[in-house]
This record gives sequence, C-alpha cells and structure tokens, in this order.
Amino acid sequence: MTETIRIIGIDPGLRRTGWGVIDTLGNSLKFVASGTVTSDGDMDLASRLCQLHDGLAEVVHSYRPDEAAVEQTFVNKDAVATLKLGQARGIAMLVPARAGLPVAEYAPNAVKKSVIGVGHGEKQQIHMMLKILMPKVEFKGNDAADALAIAICHAHNRGGDRLRKVLARA
Repeated sequence: MTETIRIIGIDPGLRRTGWGVIDTLGNSLKFVASGTVTSDGDMDLASRLCQLHDGLAEVVHSYRPDEAAVEQTFVNKDAVATLKLGQARGIAMLVPARAGLPVAEYAPNAVKKSVIGVGHGEKQQIHMMLKILMPKVEFKGNDAADALAIAICHAHNRGGDRLRKVLARA
C-alpha cells in the first residue's frame, strides 16, 4: 500500500527563504502550502540567520513534513554574497535535519529539468508548470514558486535516492 509523503522544498536566501509543502501519493502531487520567511536587512547577520531559523522552524512544526529538499548554492562573482547565501542555506538544511527529516539537495538545473523538462528556463515557465502539475497551487513570488519546484523535483527523484542508498548499503 502506498502512503502519502509530505515534502517541504526550501529555496534558501538571506533576505527571503522560500518554502513550499506538497503531498505526494504515488505519481500524484497535491499542493499544501507555500510562503516566504524573511529577515530584516537592517539587522546584523547573526540576528538575520536567527530570524530565518525561527521562521522556518515554525513552518516545519506547523506542516510536519516527512522529507525535505533544499536547492544547492550556485557560486556567483561576489564571494561575500555567496558566503552569506551559504550561511542561509545552512539554516535551510539545519532546521529540517534537527526535526529528524532526511534532507536532499538538488542543483538549480536539476530542479528546472524536473519541472519544465529542460535545465535552463525562465521563472514564468516554472510558474506555468506548477499550475499545470497542481491546479490548486498558490504562491506569492518567485521564492515560494522555486521552493515548490524543489519539492516537486524531490518527489520525482526520491525513489531513486532511496534505491541508491539501499544499493550503497548492500
């Protein structure tokens, strides 16, 4: 018997961390909720990371996902910005891990390929496919939409991850 698996996708960012929760049963996807956790840009870095941690912890506590997926950091030309994004990504991985969830990571191109069929695409294409895949989907902004796409990517790839882990133990 197949059981419903609740997945939270997280799109890390220091200003805005997007989150999206879906339920998956077999091949079907159901939208649960999405949103954005924000930090106050006028505060020091440690306080901003605390805001992200506390906000994301509340989301995980409220929706009780079974698994989590986080987008991998891409490196840009600004090393300081990349480092700050990495710290926000650490929070995005820590919160679900502390809640006892397995946390998967996906490259941005893998997320796009999983949702729109190609590794490079526009935000509007992702938005359109989200509406096709989950007709009742609601999201405000790119961060929440990206987080839902990350959750969908995990839903499509989680069986393969489990199989790889079983084979690695054998």
